[in-house]
Amino acid sequence: MGSKKMQVWLPMVFALVMIAGMVIGYQLKEKTSGNRFFNLTGHSSLQELLELVKGKYVDKLASDSINQLAANELLSHLDPHSVYIPSSHLKEVNEQLMGNFQGIGVEFQIFNDTVNVMNVIKDGPSEKAGLQVGDKFIKVDDSIVIAGKNINADKIRQLLRGEQNTKVNLQLKRGDQLKNVTIIRGVIPVASVDAAYIIAPGTGYLRINKFADRTYEEFMQNMEKLQKLGMKQLILDLRGNGGGLMKEAVDIADEFLSGDKLIVYTEGEHAPRLEYHAKRDGIFENGKLEVLIDETSASASEVLAGALQDWDRATIIGRRSFGKGLVQQQFQLSDGSAVRLTIARYYSPLGRNIQKPYTKGKEEYEEELSERFHNGEVLKGDTAKPKGKAFKTPAGRIVYGGGGITPDIFVPFDTTHMEPGLLKLYYKNTLGNFVYHYYMENPEFFKKMASPGDLANKFTPGDKEWKSLVSFAKKDSVELTGITAKDKMMLLQRVQSFMARQIWRTEGYFEVSNKSDSTVQRAIEQMK
Repeated sequence: MGSKKMQVWLPMVFALVMIAGMVIGYQLKEKTSGNRFFNLTGHSSLQELLELVKGKYVDKLASDSINQLAANELLSHLDPHSVYIPSSHLKEVNEQLMGNFQGIGVEFQIFNDTVNVMNVIKDGPSEKAGLQVGDKFIKVDDSIVIAGKNINADKIRQLLRGEQNTKVNLQLKRGDQLKNVTIIRGVIPVASVDAAYIIAPGTGYLRINKFADRTYEEFMQNMEKLQKLGMKQLILDLRGNGGGLMKEAVDIADEFLSGDKLIVYTEGEHAPRLEYHAKRDGIFENGKLEVLIDETSASASEVLAGALQDWDRATIIGRRSFGKGLVQQQFQLSDGSAVRLTIARYYSPLGRNIQKPYTKGKEEYEEELSERFHNGEVLKGDTAKPKGKAFKTPAGRIVYGGGGITPDIFVPFDTTHMEPGLLKLYYKNTLGNFVYHYYMENPEFFKKMASPGDLANKFTPGDKEWKSLVSFAKKDSVELTGITAKDKMMLLQRVQSFMARQIWRTEGYFEVSNKSDSTVQRAIEQMK
């Protein structure tokens, strides 16, 4: 009986302890951009209770698991975006925002217990060492055999990644030959810009997948490239962009807005109002601009889209964005873990906070997105369902706060992506694996392709590719016989765009897939 009672009240005790240890134990630095730990000079009764339980409780307690349980319990009662990050996950989480990691620079997949090189990152350590697509890894560091072993992808990454300038020795198989290769690990950039190219005469297309440490730098490099190619108007694609560093989004907004216009401001109970204004002459202040968003565009993406909409600088096209208007700051904890705590709300230039409600609990908050699909909103449009308070832009347009950014032009969700039987091809990566094998079976044919546009003209998958895909998918327990003609056509289009990704990575993928993307095509039509 006593043990069961402990299970009930012990998590709450530690949740209270976390209040003293995290919320009281940390304070903001200048402009909410850093963190500083300080020790309390005395011991509270909660701290004494923690020490008492650790020192006297009848059973052995694992401190790490208790800390995580207590932190999660406490944060779950605050808001949906305050999160605890265990020390074991912190490096990986931070790498996502840093925009790079240290390793050898390959994309791989495991087939039949063998690591296959799917892509070699341009100018990376592996390319410099001579690795090629299709190479199969046999050993790592001379003694660790990985071929034919039941080894998962995370373990492979642990073996291949390491500190910059350290060596990793690989034995690999290329065709029928065994080769020994030494690779000097380096810093591998993770691109924020998926694609940047001229999509129509005088019209540039630029897609940003996140806002990380080097996103603004990548953005500027690609904007300069597009302008040299004759870009006069731009389609900026933020669909699927879940946010990241607000500073990067602010710097990009500055390149589109003139004068000292307000871009965004933040404010919280313990964080005084902080304004971010345009401060430089922008690279693209006058050309026609369209921004694409969808239900997964969130946070920093909404900061950028909201600022451009408030100032009538851009036409927003797509579907209502996610609705995250909270600002998190990361604080380091003494045991190596961290907490990302919501410290303020952000507001668009007109004063809109686009945070959707979360007062009914985290579970309902997370289900709101799927509810949009169930109630038909993503198919019928949400412009008739304004969220929150109304605001008027300088041009007299009405925009709304709360619940995300509502687009000026609605484009419905493509329902061909929702067929349950076809989804297996994606989450099992069957389609991507098929394309890789098809590429390896026909290398000379695809090496003749000079560009993604060239591939789109010369490689039109038909009956031959369909029969091969059906056979390949069946081996992966995915049945494709009997699907509709529309679904078959869609899958063959995916084979073409996946092949472009296989050869030219994300740049190739979007250059080909955008030809059949309804939102992109609507944006091009709107530009005319």
